[in-house]
Amino acid sequence: MTDHASASTKLTIDNSGGVESWISQLEKCKILSVYDLSSLCSSAKQVLIQEPTLKHVSSPVTVCGDIHGQQPDLKELFQIAGKIPDTNFLFMGDYVDKRFYSIETVCWLLALKIRYPCRVTILRGNHECRNVTQVYGFYDECLNKYTGMGSKVWSLLTDVFDYLPLLAVIDNDIICMHGGLSPSLPHLNSLNTIDRFQETPHEGPMADIMWSDPEEITGWGLSGRSCGYLWGRDTTSNFVHSNQLKLVCRAHQLVMDGYTWCHDKQVLTVFSAPNYCYRCGNQAAFMNVHSTDELQLLQFDAVSRPNASEDNTRRPDYFL
Repeated sequence: MTDHASASTKLTIDNSGGVESWISQLEKCKILSVYDLSSLCSSAKQVLIQEPTLKHVSSPVTVCGDIHGQQPDLKELFQIAGKIPDTNFLFMGDYVDKRFYSIETVCWLLALKIRYPCRVTILRGNHECRNVTQVYGFYDECLNKYTGMGSKVWSLLTDVFDYLPLLAVIDNDIICMHGGLSPSLPHLNSLNTIDRFQETPHEGPMADIMWSDPEEITGWGLSGRSCGYLWGRDTTSNFVHSNQLKLVCRAHQLVMDGYTWCHDKQVLTVFSAPNYCYRCGNQAAFMNVHSTDELQLLQFDAVSRPNASEDNTRRPDYFL
């Protein structure tokens, strides 16, 4: 790992001019050339391979949920929450699919990660997956925006997804992941058994971390998503106690106010895509963690709908 760290540090410094150019271009919602995108993916993998599956993060940090290709709304989030590197960010997955600007969104976040690796944490969501992106829009977007090279672009970016960490813990008190808990993972020490450098499997703890949902039940239940589980208040309580945590923070579910508490305020869902799919009318939210005893939840609304051609492609009407 020492060799990886040295190579990445040198890469970030030597390529800082290129990365700054990528960031500027992507902030304007303009795609990179295939050559630059390939360089970005290579650089991102060198940075991400150094990070553990469970990343330790210190406060203060701003925690964000699903983005789903809504790049103009991500730009608005940065305007409200603060820009990188002045503000530390932790993103909990689902950067792609559903909307028009998945490529610009995920590339922007990866470029920021390369430029400011200690300021940005990017976790994997259930949509950072080859199977899901072939159904919910990202693959088609790559084909449409990179004529003749779309499959290559999609492959380059989905390969990077395999390198993303699965969880982060803030000040050893707040555990963050995209989906939720797993019956195969009662203690965080069990994460050592997970090989994250692969396509998301259909079952097992890695799948559960990205697909599970909290519910008002006892114990564990079957999920209607056909992947992951539902877990109850008692399961949350046991998990928090056995891992000496204060809070489980996750994304994955549309909530109309942008955030919602459950399980005696031991679980918090954060959703950061306002007016999801430009038709849900929901607010979005993010959480400022000043310290683990001082949390601030802020809501924001969608910017004007981007000037994009209407996407009439029929996809499964299922809010993953």
